[in-house]
Amino acid sequence: MSNDSPQPNGGGRLESLDALRGFTMFWIVGGGAVVQALLRGADSPWLVALDGQFRHFEWEGFGFWDLIMPLFLFMIGVSMPYSFAKRLERGQGKCRILGHVLLRVILLCVLGMTVNGNLLTYDVSKFQLTYSVLHVLAMGYLVASILLLALRWPWQIMATALLLLAYWAIQYQPAPGYPPGTYAPNATRGDWLNEWLLGDWQGQWRRPWIVAMTTYGSTAMLGALAGQLLRSAKESAMKVLMLTASGLACLAAGWYWSYHLPIIKLPWTSTYVLWAGGWSYLLLALFHVVIDIAGLRRWAFPFKVIGMNSIAAYLGWQWFGPAFRQAARVFVGGLEPYVGPAGYRPIEAAAATLCLWLILYWLYRKKTFIRI
Repeated sequence: MSNDSPQPNGGGRLESLDALRGFTMFWIVGGGAVVQALLRGADSPWLVALDGQFRHFEWEGFGFWDLIMPLFLFMIGVSMPYSFAKRLERGQGKCRILGHVLLRVILLCVLGMTVNGNLLTYDVSKFQLTYSVLHVLAMGYLVASILLLALRWPWQIMATALLLLAYWAIQYQPAPGYPPGTYAPNATRGDWLNEWLLGDWQGQWRRPWIVAMTTYGSTAMLGALAGQLLRSAKESAMKVLMLTASGLACLAAGWYWSYHLPIIKLPWTSTYVLWAGGWSYLLLALFHVVIDIAGLRRWAFPFKVIGMNSIAAYLGWQWFGPAFRQAARVFVGGLEPYVGPAGYRPIEAAAATLCLWLILYWLYRKKTFIRI
């Protein structure tokens, strides 16, 4: 939502965040489609297992594809301490900052409705207050903003833990007619609450997002805590050590708790927050070491181009994905008779992704960064 990136102790832009943000968005805007096209119809057990990592689990479980969305929300959290600090240094009060946050949240929800809520039909009878990626980002950003502006970091940790526990307490009591501790599709208290309040306004994308605001906010807060650590005056080695330790602690807590509360993406359970948060901490530590400390930056440039305009990349792919694929077919469609349908699918997917990347590269060269 904001491309304000942390500043390392020595000054300059902390490029690891841009690269990691772009790495995440790359898979959403075509990278995943390329891999899926390559692996389609694979009969090797290893390739079948790899293909499974690029598909969401239907319910309980966790794979690489289930990490993408919380990782992006985590990185929004990492940026927040820096963007808020800049505004406070410019003399803006916390109420004014919160007002700006609310405007961003509303705009993101509206943009989300253009993707999943039929807003672009301009037919009020078809509008849906539905679940979308941007909706999740907006809700997590809102909750984390309130905690970040209102509390000091020790209390932020406690508040994040309380949000995770509150989610568990609410969801332990399922929808009417189910025994306590039931975590099944459409059987949670969150499902029941959304149906009761919104009903058919939800459309086909029905998720218990009202209750899950607690865990969306927790995911963003894990990132905000990492951002405050990176912003501190601690030595680089200590920052990496603490990021790594935090990641391992989250993984251990998520694994242990999963025996009582399963790791499930769709309702965004507390254990899902911890498990995804653990991997997010470890990836952030890795990118920070390689790019900011070791100075190995060139390999990450394609990701940086995406990361500097991540929201534009997402909306561009969602709105104009078919147009990019059609443009790709103009340039590479003639290869299909030579490589066959199976060989052509990943070529077309890669070419469509390249079409979007070239537009983002043009924006990057023009120093045009679209922010919300």
